Amino acid sequence: MYINRKTAKNPKKLSHNILSAILLLLVITLAFSFFVNPNAEAPVISIDKLVTMINAGKVKKIIVQENNLSVSLNDGTKATAKKESESALSETFKNYGVDPAALRSVSLEIKDPSGFKFWMSVLLPTLLPLIIIIAIFLFIFRQAKSGANQAFSFGRSNIKLFSSFKDKVTFKDVAGLVAAKAELSEIVDFLKNPKKYLEIGARIPRGVLLTGPPGTGKTLLARAVAGEAAVPFFHISASEFVEMFVGVGAARTRDAFKTTKKAAPAILFIDEIDAVGRERGTGLGGGHDEREQTLNQILVEMDGFEQESQVIVIAATNRPDILDKALLRPGRFDRSVVLDIPDIKDREEILKVHARGKKIANGVDFKKVAIRTPGFSGADLANLLNEAALLAAKHNRKTLNQDDLYNSIEKVLLGPERKGLIISDQEKKITAFHEAGHDLISAGLKDADPVHKVSIVSRGHAGGYTLNLPIEETRLKTKKQFLANITVMMGGYASEKEVFKDISTGASNDLQQASRLARLLVTKFGMSEKIGPISYNGSSDAVFLGREIAMHKDYSEKVASEIDNETKKILHKAYELARKIIRTHRKILNKIAAELIKKESLEQDDFYAIIKKFKLKPLAA
Repeated sequence: MYINRKTAKNPKKLSHNILSAILLLLVITLAFSFFVNPNAEAPVISIDKLVTMINAGKVKKIIVQENNLSVSLNDGTKATAKKESESALSETFKNYGVDPAALRSVSLEIKDPSGFKFWMSVLLPTLLPLIIIIAIFLFIFRQAKSGANQAFSFGRSNIKLFSSFKDKVTFKDVAGLVAAKAELSEIVDFLKNPKKYLEIGARIPRGVLLTGPPGTGKTLLARAVAGEAAVPFFHISASEFVEMFVGVGAARTRDAFKTTKKAAPAILFIDEIDAVGRERGTGLGGGHDEREQTLNQILVEMDGFEQESQVIVIAATNRPDILDKALLRPGRFDRSVVLDIPDIKDREEILKVHARGKKIANGVDFKKVAIRTPGFSGADLANLLNEAALLAAKHNRKTLNQDDLYNSIEKVLLGPERKGLIISDQEKKITAFHEAGHDLISAGLKDADPVHKVSIVSRGHAGGYTLNLPIEETRLKTKKQFLANITVMMGGYASEKEVFKDISTGASNDLQQASRLARLLVTKFGMSEKIGPISYNGSSDAVFLGREIAMHKDYSEKVASEIDNETKKILHKAYELARKIIRTHRKILNKIAAELIKKESLEQDDFYAIIKKFKLKPLAA
């Protein structure tokens, strides 16, 4: 089936075409209604029967219209008949033996056919096929014309003007990001009061680049700028510039900047600019002339702004490292605004913002939720609250409580609970002692992060889990803290070996994370006494083939052997310390495991209530 996309995208045009089709059907119906016999419901009788009825004095009136006879009887009923087309009615009655005396008592009325109906009966059989053929040709021509117009408008950008005042967002609706909002407030002030800046000779930045991890609120902040500035705000995705046809991206770029300049003072927001702003001539990742032409046109347009131009380009990306240097030089995107992952205070504010449209139970503490969500972006927190709302509705509750929020954190991090998963008593016991080993090491080391929750209920691919979170968020971590974390990771492995004199596959992920962290201490952080304060390249978690090809080792095989030995030494030392703590405090380990087998989950207060009874003194890693 062929569908005209241009018509499908325009609902008004589509409704107009449907209305036209309905009117055409009505006209055809009316035209054919002229040929419908209005007396079709009256019974049809033969001339012989009509003659018999006339001679019997039963006929009151006969209306003659061409060859059709409408008969009205004395009893009020009606009938129809047809006469011979070659002869007159009187001649027909005479041939059939009508009594003249009886005929004189019948009223005869002769109607001439209307001119319109006569001409329609003559012309319609000829014109109707011709009209249908002309309509088909007009339809084909219209489709071809729309295709030609689409080809001519191919170089136009699909730039959109932000006008959704119903969902208007301002800086008050964006929690956290204090520094970013302060930077953008200058842009808003310039757009509102450009004369103040131009009179003193100041030049506002022509481009502002919003960078940060996914979900940190780059697009939301751009919408807030639109709400604050009260100026035309055009937005487009960078991927819409590039097509398979050469030159289309550059043409659309020119059209987008031209449209924005006409509405100045205005803002042009380009989302995901790395789609066209990738560094040129890298040699890896494949060449793309069309993308590079589009990037060149963006560079020309931004550099071609007049001194008094009141157009500001805001772009967003989570990959600033791959952008072309010409795009970032002064005069183009000469101001970079970094959006970080929110800290604990910002997370609490973000949770309150996203909780506005939801029914929250009294006593819910968002700060406790913020403590349990380090590393969560604004989008993650919004998803967390949505999962909590789904969970509350699933259990037929009218409000969200604290447990709903806690459970949603674990669901987002690890996946949904798998309570239906059938495991043996032995597997349950191994999992309990494994997690108890992590918990005991966390409580037994000074620099380890405290336990917030431990559970042996399977979630996602994890048979059990321990939630270790820092008391205070810090941007810097010390060597002691890293060593303590590695020791905690080895706690499950050491516990299984100490209790069951055997090990299971449950510790595979712990060993993987511990090995990776230990190697980073040696190669990246300079925390190995033997290797010293030097950073080595060659260890990468790149998922792209291009990066793996480009990665090269900048050290010899001898140094590689020393790195392996130092990594092994760190892991072995952490394992021995974990084993020492477990042997020393075996009673505490047994108690924690027993409570886990009994209750399956322990919150922070319950866990430390167990530890408090034994008066455990934490050691240094």
